[in-house]
Amino acid sequence: MRPTKLQIILWSAAAVAVVSFVVGQGLPFGGKERALNDDPSFQANFELTDHRGVVRTDEDFSGRWMLVFFGFTNCPDVCPTGLATIARVMDDLGSNAEQIQPLLISVDPERDNPAVLAEYVPQFHPSIIGLTGSPDQIKRTARTFNIYYERIEEAAIPGGYTMGHSSSILLFGPEGAFIRSYGYSSANAWMDRAT
Repeated sequence: MRPTKLQIILWSAAAVAVVSFVVGQGLPFGGKERALNDDPSFQANFELTDHRGVVRTDEDFSGRWMLVFFGFTNCPDVCPTGLATIARVMDDLGSNAEQIQPLLISVDPERDNPAVLAEYVPQFHPSIIGLTGSPDQIKRTARTFNIYYERIEEAAIPGGYTMGHSSSILLFGPEGAFIRSYGYSSANAWMDRAT
């Protein structure tokens, strides 16, 4: 399915906004670190299986910034848009992208096993790691990240259900502390702040 012209424009605007904000805040790309949230209780914390079948924890990414997005592979619009935004950010950062690890954490463990994620995630960007786990692992992870998700029964949809979920992109610092969330509705505000 080819993206529409409007989707391409929205992806580009969101990507520019995220990059501009991160650079403007003096995160690792500007030479200084600035904490935007001093709450030490909100830390990245997970143990999930990646799209290659390897068990990963937040400690595997210690020392790197993390962009975390919760979604699922059967999502018709929000998830592809969010992943395309992350991909564009990674491309726009050039060599600085090595300091960031983007993650997709599936909220649909029933369908999104490592093999399904391995086919889906690389379509967006080679640096994105897809993560999944048991329903209990996903529930614990979502609670840790303050993420909402739920299964919504829909007979007309293939498989008979879809997933409702938070659509924010979450930024975590090198020590795993939450820095900021980026929502689709605030893209214009990022652009205004960046210009």
